[in-house]
Amino acid sequence: MTSALEISTPQEPARMAVCLDIDDTLLDNERASRGGLRALTGNDAAWPMWRRLTEHHYARFVAGRVDYDTMRWERTRAFFTAFGERLGDEEVLAREQMRMAAMQRCWSLFDDVLPCLENLRARGLRLAAVTNAAGEYQRRKIAAVGLGDVFDAIVISEEARVAKPDPRIFETACSALGLPAERVVHVGDRLDVDAGGAARAGLRGVWLNRAGDAGTVPEGVSVITSLSELPELMAWAPRPILDERGSLVR
Repeated sequence: MTSALEISTPQEPARMAVCLDIDDTLLDNERASRGGLRALTGNDAAWPMWRRLTEHHYARFVAGRVDYDTMRWERTRAFFTAFGERLGDEEVLAREQMRMAAMQRCWSLFDDVLPCLENLRARGLRLAAVTNAAGEYQRRKIAAVGLGDVFDAIVISEEARVAKPDPRIFETACSALGLPAERVVHVGDRLDVDAGGAARAGLRGVWLNRAGDAGTVPEGVSVITSLSELPELMAWAPRPILDERGSLVR
């Protein structure tokens, strides 16, 4: 698939890098998940219940207690049980397949993603994805939204056998980028899991707080409300080169 972002190769080796979370940082996962829920129930009125169940069951997957498919089936079963409907195994599988298909049709990037990535690349920065997810599924998602060729490294918890906020997953990303932690920024939508975890691992943590949620921001963490703010936040990175029309020079 053609990448959504045309990559330019810097003339000199990059000495700085940015790691980015995927879901609800680059990809609008809530929108996609709501689309999947509507396929199950006809609307998304039960979104708060689905979100609570997801937090519980996904944590079990990330901790390695269940595999990804089992997590999905158990969550769907629990959702319908909460509303008094008990499903057999075949019906759980059928409904979950329908939900997943609908959700995947809704996969899309936030509007600020491609301009931000283009700016970071124009500065000669290396890019990595660091995500708590199932390996095959997440790589398929990244490719589906046109980012398959964008990253210099992709670190996925299932493959790395360690998940955010454990420092080891950030260390894995820095190693893959060939850079020390102090030369790497990590951006994500979860304050503790992404920004706080990165800061504790020695990276510069950036909390992408799109919704303007309240939270106690720890030392070493910066806050932005849009990825359009990220290039300016990184004042220590080289500025992009523009031509006379204001377009990025590749």
